[in-house]
Amino acid sequence: MGTVPKDQDTGLTEWIRQQIAAERRELADVFAAFTPEQWNSPSLCGGWRVREVAAHMSTGFRHSTARTLLELARSGGRVHRMADRIARRDAAAMTERDLAAALSDHADHPWRPPVGGRIAALAHDVVHGLDITVALGLPGRLPVARADALLAGVSPRTLRFFGARLDGVALRATDTAWSYGRGPLAVEGKAEHLLLVAYGRRVPEGLLTGPGAGRFTRDG
Repeated sequence: MGTVPKDQDTGLTEWIRQQIAAERRELADVFAAFTPEQWNSPSLCGGWRVREVAAHMSTGFRHSTARTLLELARSGGRVHRMADRIARRDAAAMTERDLAAALSDHADHPWRPPVGGRIAALAHDVVHGLDITVALGLPGRLPVARADALLAGVSPRTLRFFGARLDGVALRATDTAWSYGRGPLAVEGKAEHLLLVAYGRRVPEGLLTGPGAGRFTRDG
């Protein structure tokens, strides 16, 4: 997938668009091979199985803005409550084949989250994809350049938004030059696993090392 174009490069927007399409198609291929047991396994999203996460990933493609606003009103204006209700409902109604195809069929869909723009759409696909593949113990498949593009956007604001507490923690990737934070609690791991940490997730044991690793592991 090459390297991330510089901010001033006019090709950055097109590169991100290409990465979004590639991520959706790649994940659709992964999902298409899942067994029923995998579809019903827990993900890294608390309370959601793999199938709920997959359903949530394609909500923006399948629901119009008007329908989303109606769903939000039905949920009392609470975005997280709406997302949870829709994910559970759609996961129960959609076949496993439909859940996988929803990504490949909408690989070039221009959906974006309410804030964050195109890079946030890439983050949405990547992080939820990792919520599934990392929880299932599947081999890493995220290109480092794609992870780098998202890690570059990590900031105090994004950490607060996703509930990631990194006080006293210094993160360092072992497969790219990225690092973040200062403190006595060093945490090292692959870029994709540190990306999950930056988005408020706890990862399975054994994926992170260092004195601060236990804070961010599911059993830590």
